[in-house]
Amino acid sequence: MNKQVISVLVDNHSGVLTRISSLFGRRGFNIDSLTVSATNDPAVSRITIVVHDDAKVLQQIVLQTARLEETRHIFVLDPAVSLFRELLLLKVAADQSNRSELREIGSIYKAKIIDLSPESLVFELTGEPDKIDAFLKMMDGFTILEMCRTGITALERGGASEHLA
Repeated sequence: MNKQVISVLVDNHSGVLTRISSLFGRRGFNIDSLTVSATNDPAVSRITIVVHDDAKVLQQIVLQTARLEETRHIFVLDPAVSLFRELLLLKVAADQSNRSELREIGSIYKAKIIDLSPESLVFELTGEPDKIDAFLKMMDGFTILEMCRTGITALERGGASEHLA
């Protein structure tokens, strides 16, 4: 079983997300992450779903999702020709004794400090999932107060996607 990223372009109206996610749930799929975003067409939304499963089962769920009335296009993104990004907001306990070390780690990962208080720092970091994972691993020795991670959003590289033609 390996991680697969699925891109679904759907009609932009209420209830679509529920229909898509419940289809995955009814089939026993565990969704690792799910993001929904606007597209350049106000009538269309993009749903990016990350799952771990084998290719045969994944093909079945893609076919079933494609049959939904609201689904315009669905395709599995090839990591070799796709861009994957996530956003992380991380609040870490910080005082005079560890503030400079936290800033240094943040600087290495190009994380922005977006809030500073006498007792904490809030980092903002955008990047590939592996970069986010590595940053979080470096933060293991510190007291994490709160964390919010968006999940993957993705696009294929290059011009218009061959899946949309």
